[in-house]
Amino acid sequence: MEIKDHLLQGTKVKFKKTPNHSGEFAKNNLDTVVVHYTAGPYAPALATLINPRVKASAHLIVDRDGSVTQLAPFNIITWHAGKSQWDGKVGLNKHSIGIEIVNSGHLTKSGKVYRAWFGASYEEKDVMQGTHRNETIKRYWHTYTQEQIEAVTEICQLLIDSYGISDIVGHEEIAPKRKTDPGPAFPLDRMRNKLLKGDRDEDGGFEDLKKGRVLANSLNIRELPNSSGVKVARSLPKNKKVKIIAERNGWYKVSTEIEGWVSAKYIGLD
Repeated sequence: MEIKDHLLQGTKVKFKKTPNHSGEFAKNNLDTVVVHYTAGPYAPALATLINPRVKASAHLIVDRDGSVTQLAPFNIITWHAGKSQWDGKVGLNKHSIGIEIVNSGHLTKSGKVYRAWFGASYEEKDVMQGTHRNETIKRYWHTYTQEQIEAVTEICQLLIDSYGISDIVGHEEIAPKRKTDPGPAFPLDRMRNKLLKGDRDEDGGFEDLKKGRVLANSLNIRELPNSSGVKVARSLPKNKKVKIIAERNGWYKVSTEIEGWVSAKYIGLD
């Protein structure tokens, strides 16, 4: 992907104009990316964000397969942040690009399935359990796909390079009393540290990590180094490349777009 004339270009990118926008960003105002989830499927999310009666929009929607729909050029203000504040700024619409990721958010367990607020059900492989940064108890969350995480990471890098973006935040951080997106299933801290801080280790240098790949057809990635540990993301597919950042009792702590523990016997070292 690349950015030309404030529009994202790529084989999996299309443009669908929203009427819900303001004028151009004031000079030097644009410095932030705000990450959201749609809290539902792609089609109703798109319909909402281009509906002039709703008065809401964003710059991009990233679907489950990593495809992207752009709704407004990057130099135009969209209406995604609402009442918000961050780092001394109030009203983040006039300072930020909004990225909506197709994801159902918080789920409720019902027997062996997990249900979204709008009735859709999900299997365990598409669910993780985690504690939201603004909460104290664990809940169930719809996982993001690797394609989505990789697309959002690439887009954020392009925005940093093109517009000098200096911060990447979640809606949950700029409006903590109102919003929970993108939630604990999205590796927000890991992504922004990688893009904005170079992913440096505690000594200030870059980590010298072992590399490997998944040998099993599907490999669970867990919060703790044991088989009863809670899954932190959807299973890793065969041949998925990982970085190994720790080892304990036959388990590797690995890093892909998210960090977690996997059984070492299912990882082949490169």
